[in-house]
Amino acid sequence: MNRLRELDWKPLALVPLLALAVLPFVGSASTWLTLTVAGLAMGMIIFIIASGLTLVFGLMDVLNFGHGVFIALGAFVATSVLGAMGDWTGSAVLWRNLVAVLPAMVVAMLVAGAVGLAFERFIVRPVYGQHLKQILITMGGMIIGEELIKVVWGPQQIPLPLPEGMKGAWLLGDAAVEKYRVVAVLVGLAVFALLAWVLARTKLGLLIRAGVQDREMVEALGYRIRRLFVGVFVAGSALAGLGGVMWGLYQQSVVPQMGAQVNILIFIVIIIGGLGSTGGALIGALLVGLMANYTGFLLPKVALFSNIALMVAVLLWRPQGVYPVANR
Repeated sequence: MNRLRELDWKPLALVPLLALAVLPFVGSASTWLTLTVAGLAMGMIIFIIASGLTLVFGLMDVLNFGHGVFIALGAFVATSVLGAMGDWTGSAVLWRNLVAVLPAMVVAMLVAGAVGLAFERFIVRPVYGQHLKQILITMGGMIIGEELIKVVWGPQQIPLPLPEGMKGAWLLGDAAVEKYRVVAVLVGLAVFALLAWVLARTKLGLLIRAGVQDREMVEALGYRIRRLFVGVFVAGSALAGLGGVMWGLYQQSVVPQMGAQVNILIFIVIIIGGLGSTGGALIGALLVGLMANYTGFLLPKVALFSNIALMVAVLLWRPQGVYPVANR
């Protein structure tokens, strides 16, 4: 009860306020509902991708601009796994589609996590505490990673179609709600619930939160913070791989540069969220997803700049983000 009283509810109102503020401009309630569900789905996928990087930056103080390579890697792994399960993805029965998609997600997370382990060991570890070098070397690592993806899968765009059972939409009156977008929202909620449980209810989460606040104290208590760093980095890479699968299915195609294209949105979400806050990242991702869909429909010419304007507006209200975790 005390935690509920201490919780700052004002940022939680931003998502419904944005949705309601746009309704008069859209005009049609059915169109607004379709855009809102699409925006929430996009936001949930971005949250999955950004959640790992949020922990990495919050705990490790690492500016990993190479995060995008794990997104692309997860998406390309999914093309191989789903391509080998055509009988399951071609079925109109939803549970058969899930039997194909779930293994693709698991394999993508395992591969991205393994590559993330190597990435941390050989690229990130030598530049701990050196932000400028982190930016340069991780960007270089992403470029190398993209080239290696081209070696394995080729440089061309590869289709990643939705399984048959996830295509189409459900009708809610005059509004059409695409099935996959509902699936994306459910997966995003599941990831958020798991992260919230781990961070709030487990000893590992306690150490992570303590490490964000006071790294030296955690080390003084005898815990090996370096191992915790490695575990968080691997988990963040795995979540990026999962997000890559979701984003690839959302776009229904993948290219080696897709991770770099999403990186800007990820860092906007992290800045809005408060540099290390999982809850803040969720709010930031939902705001970004809604803003992208609303402006894409109402003002296509300014859609590219809308999320930057959103970030500026939030920072003018709260310069450290909606739920700041650490002063940086």
